[in-house]
Amino acid sequence: MKRWILLLSLVSLLSGCFGEENSDLKAWMTEQSEGLRGRVEPLPEVKPYEPFAYDAFNLPDPFRPSKMELAKKGGNSGIVPNTNRVKEVLESYDLEKLRMVGTLQQGKVIQALVKAPDGNLYRVKVGSYMGQDFGMVTSVSETEIALKEIVEDSGGDWVERTTTLSLDDSEQKK
Repeated sequence: MKRWILLLSLVSLLSGCFGEENSDLKAWMTEQSEGLRGRVEPLPEVKPYEPFAYDAFNLPDPFRPSKMELAKKGGNSGIVPNTNRVKEVLESYDLEKLRMVGTLQQGKVIQALVKAPDGNLYRVKVGSYMGQDFGMVTSVSETEIALKEIVEDSGGDWVERTTTLSLDDSEQKK
């Protein structure tokens, strides 16, 4: 009995799809598809393969150590860091990790207080060394420490550059 009811309801549903009720849908579909024409664009033109001859084998290698040695011999500017002196504690830290937190003054001599990443405070005066680029302190003021660093450029020469370490902003507000 259930089969007959199911079959009868299926037939009645399908009969709704055929007939005059859907004639407007069929007319609209016919009207919309009249002007349509499929168009396939032509394939792009395939260019013939042209082999490339790599001739850079005869060029000098810019990364060869002998090339760097020639550059070092040719343009030495006379600036050389003193590697024979005993390194100070603050030379083991990057300059970016050191913070100036204050100053001390004894007579006319101003010393800066520098906090290292290990949490210790160190006194720095003119002539002290700090940072990993052979940075020597050239002046100390209440707001900054001026340094002269000696760094190696791309040609292998030693050059001087100046940099400063300013008083930490959080310490200025105290």
